[in-house]
Amino acid sequence: MNNPSISVIMPVYNVEQYVPAAVDSVLAQTFTDFELIIVDDGGTDMSVEICASYDDPRIRIISQANRGLAGARNTGILEARGEYIALLDSDDSWDRDKLALHKIHLDNNPQVGVSYSGSRFIDADGTPLRQAQRPKLNNISAKDILTRNPIGNGSAPVIRKTALESIAFLHRDEPRRICFFDETFRQSEDIELWIRMALTGGFRFEGIGGLLTNYRVVSGGLSANIAAQYDSWNRMMKKVENNAPEFFAEVGDEARAYQLRYLARRAVQMGDGAFALALFKDAVSVSSRPLVKEPVKSAVTLLAAAAARYLPTDLVGRLATGWTGGRAFA
Repeated sequence: MNNPSISVIMPVYNVEQYVPAAVDSVLAQTFTDFELIIVDDGGTDMSVEICASYDDPRIRIISQANRGLAGARNTGILEARGEYIALLDSDDSWDRDKLALHKIHLDNNPQVGVSYSGSRFIDADGTPLRQAQRPKLNNISAKDILTRNPIGNGSAPVIRKTALESIAFLHRDEPRRICFFDETFRQSEDIELWIRMALTGGFRFEGIGGLLTNYRVVSGGLSANIAAQYDSWNRMMKKVENNAPEFFAEVGDEARAYQLRYLARRAVQMGDGAFALALFKDAVSVSSRPLVKEPVKSAVTLLAAAAARYLPTDLVGRLATGWTGGRAFA
């Protein structure tokens, strides 16, 4: 049996509500030379049984004790036989042409290690929202990645396997286990890998046009735990500072301001206006660059935070639904 061109890595952990849409979107790809490696990360619901109900020889299911998202991805990558690695979180889904377009991009640009695209937001029911991630696509620097993370989310990239192998390391507690993502991170594992690749790898990051990923916004998900998310992000920043102190000194404050503004928007999503305003104030106090570079987005964040803080909850909910086009807000 020939090796597939692309290995799709999909960790699964208690996502029975969403995993059918994720699997269906992979099997519906116009490019068909892939394997789908589903990593059962020790969940307790019916997610894996749902995955096992699919009768397709391209699907492999690997079970392990819970390691978190980073650990599940590492397990999948180690099992992968493809030249390219496509990551898909099991609550997201893809446009049917995503793999085909990324393969063309990577085949024709051997210096590109990470190919990515924009993403549309969907709500818990799969309804497309009006908001989308439309990232910078070309001339991506390490600064771009740390401050604005153009890859956007973990279901957007398709990665050259040799690029991952170039930054692999041994697990500190399991010296025979090869890691790509740092398994000490339960959040911020994506940005930690991207910045490590940008600083130490010999491959470029480059995007292609289109919104090819459906990124699900669920208020009860990992991103809703703002305090834990910020703590994890700070640990990532500390790692960057230790490994690249001059780079950190140049861009650290700006990156922190962008992150705090992002978390303010997450707090609005949770309906916590007071917390959102506090986070926005902290962002401005750290660096004014997000205000200067993105004045409209910053102003919208401030207005949304103020509305969530001072307007009645039901009114805020109606305004939020009108703004997003779906039920994205708590």
